[in-house]
Amino acid sequence: MARIFCVANQKGGVGKTTTTVNLAAGLAKVGQRVLMVDLDPQGNATMGSGVDKRQLVLSVYDVLLESASIGEARVKSEKCGYDVLGANRELAGAEVELVDVERREKRLKQALALVADEYDFVLIDCPPSLSMLTLNGLCSAHGVIVPMQCEYFALEGLTDLVNTIKQVHANLNKDLAIIGLLRVMFDPRITLQQQVSEQLKAHFGDKVFNTVIPRNVRLAEAPSYGLPGVVFDPSAKGSQAFVEFAQEMVERIEKL
Repeated sequence: MARIFCVANQKGGVGKTTTTVNLAAGLAKVGQRVLMVDLDPQGNATMGSGVDKRQLVLSVYDVLLESASIGEARVKSEKCGYDVLGANRELAGAEVELVDVERREKRLKQALALVADEYDFVLIDCPPSLSMLTLNGLCSAHGVIVPMQCEYFALEGLTDLVNTIKQVHANLNKDLAIIGLLRVMFDPRITLQQQVSEQLKAHFGDKVFNTVIPRNVRLAEAPSYGLPGVVFDPSAKGSQAFVEFAQEMVERIEKL
């Protein structure tokens, strides 16, 4: 049975998509069956998985509107080793179209239930706002992975996200919890980043993943080639860190 995780943070530009595609590729590398769901209308996770969003016949938009199943809409990313339920600009319209429909926040959850036995992990890349799309992701998930930079404003954004997760847990999804905080784009030479990292560990304890993703040029370059860094340059420090993170995720889930 698949374990379903949202990669979410209400602050933009913190590396959510980079985390999602590289964790998906890392999990595939360590032998896990993975489905990556792109819930962002920009479709960056789709393109970053080697899938052209402009060529999609069916997408997550069709799944949310129940005109297609995940089995019909998913595509295999041959280079990356995982399946992709892609997104494109059409998805922006789903917000409006879902306003008046029943069970609108549970559409993705019901669709995923039909393919849950085919995967070990489902990773959902959420948009940076708390929208109907993000709500669908949070209602589907067993937990949330929060990528964050060790900077002052990141701590403020984290407070908002924790409150959102508490609300969804109380009202819509009793399974939802923060699985862990992932420190990304980390530069140990910057004193502030070390201080914020220590604050996180002091406050959240074992909710902070042991793996730290360093600031890495190869990870930043990889999306322009339509690949996760783990596939684009497996020897890069950032790529190796994501494979380590994938192994840590597998170990952490076995303990749950």
